[in-house]
Amino acid sequence: MAEVGREQAQQAQLAWAGMQDDRAVLRLSGSWTLAADKPDLLTVWRSLADKPAQLLLQVEALDAWDSSLLAVLRRLQRLADDEQLSLAHRDLPAGVERLLQMAATPSTQVAEEPAPRPGPVSRLGLAGLQVQDALVNACTFAGAVILALGRLLQGRARMRAGDFWAALQQCGPGALPIVALIASLVGLILAFVGAAQLQAFGAQLYIANMVAIGMTREMGALMTAVIMAGRTGAAYAAELGSMQANEEIDALKTFGFPPLEFLVLPRLLALLVSMPLLCVFADALGILGGFVIGAGLFDISAPLYLNQSLEMLSLTDFLLGVFKSLVFAVLIGLIGCHYGLACGRNAQAVGQATTQAVVSIIVALVVSDALITLICTQLGI
Repeated sequence: MAEVGREQAQQAQLAWAGMQDDRAVLRLSGSWTLAADKPDLLTVWRSLADKPAQLLLQVEALDAWDSSLLAVLRRLQRLADDEQLSLAHRDLPAGVERLLQMAATPSTQVAEEPAPRPGPVSRLGLAGLQVQDALVNACTFAGAVILALGRLLQGRARMRAGDFWAALQQCGPGALPIVALIASLVGLILAFVGAAQLQAFGAQLYIANMVAIGMTREMGALMTAVIMAGRTGAAYAAELGSMQANEEIDALKTFGFPPLEFLVLPRLLALLVSMPLLCVFADALGILGGFVIGAGLFDISAPLYLNQSLEMLSLTDFLLGVFKSLVFAVLIGLIGCHYGLACGRNAQAVGQATTQAVVSIIVALVVSDALITLICTQLGI
């Protein structure tokens, strides 16, 4: 008899139990586990042909339960919803109540429906707002850097000298090989292209004039800046972006170190020191590259080429190139550091920040060079 009792206790019971307060009562009892025998739910559901509008599930003598109980309760609720019936529960275990609420709650991972595509006027307005936000952020960042420079001049900036020398090594001597190669090739190309035109007039000697003016006023500073944009500007954005993603910048703020003074100032000052020197170095190698073409193809002697270059050049041309290199250094440092500090918190954001920094720097270099050249032309410089 005891074995029969245990066997019946292991069975799951589900059956209609009559009416109560105008509601059909469905009684659930027994052991609702995966190992227990369970009645067919559809058979039980069809056993009451004319169901009232309200149903009550009464739980009595529930020995044990697991996910099987949750599954049958969810199926009952779906059957009631399909026939537009109201299903209430009574005496459910507290854990079952919480699990049912969680199951009925829509998942937060469900993808939202895509927003309708805005029209052309809306897209134009959104683009304008994005440009406005970008300009506001850039001006705010530039203003904060100027204030940090003011604190540096007052001796109150929290900047380590070792960081400055490390940044100077990176963007100074470390950039000499690539700057030397590109500057020499640019001077060589300028001389070769100019010689093809000047040879028709027998004026090959003026190759020296063209290369000297082109390198000192334009190409020396611009090509050096483009190299530094891809080399140093991208490195700044990637370094600061990685620190932002790893929450190192948040740690600096927590310890009371201003990121602009601790991270941006050393890099910006290193560029301001190294860029004019690299520009002068590029000018000299560009003139040397032009001499290789003049001496190798048109038999122009070294003294004659050098004298012609010095006669054509003036201190104004040299200083204009140096001034452009200083402007380019500020643009490279500010834009690279700005995109690094504004980076997101994952690896993809670091790559996007680096790409945006390089593109923005190159656009800023070309625009600023055109503006400076236009102003100098209007002023007769």
